[in-house]
Amino acid sequence: MKKIIFFLATLLVVYTCDAQNRFEILVERPNEKSLVGVLSKEVLNSETTFTWFAENYKAYQPHTGGLATLKNYRDSLQLLAFMGTWCEDSHFIIPRFFSMAETASIDPQRIVLIGVNRKKETWGDLTKTMDIVNVPTILVFRNGKEIGRVIEYGKYGQFDRELGEIIQQSFSGPR
Repeated sequence: MKKIIFFLATLLVVYTCDAQNRFEILVERPNEKSLVGVLSKEVLNSETTFTWFAENYKAYQPHTGGLATLKNYRDSLQLLAFMGTWCEDSHFIIPRFFSMAETASIDPQRIVLIGVNRKKETWGDLTKTMDIVNVPTILVFRNGKEIGRVIEYGKYGQFDRELGEIIQQSFSGPR
């Protein structure tokens, strides 16, 4: 319960502070930018050194079952993703995640993306509170309660397939 309240309070603060920068840029290694804080598809796509975003966004073909499930239940879900702009797995998955969300017509307000540093830390100890150990991690919420998470590529090596299964199981099982 504490996690949910903290998560919702964090989102409230983030969305009421639109006039301020929602992330900071760190240089943890030479020629590498780490964006820490609340990010967006637009921020990642507009950063000229992040060529990986556009490449992986365009190259993606979603898992048909995962996409259909996400599309079917899109208005009942909230998605929280953690990534590292320094992380190759994040480079591969997060652009595809946004492509899938767009194809499923998910309202961008239902998605929050948090950038972490190389120690997997972000503002307000959110990674500790949400028990984030690896990035990327995509958490799925229904009615404000976490119903599952996909860590990195997921158990099948297909994050989108596992995402669809998490959602399907939530709506198929007892409520």
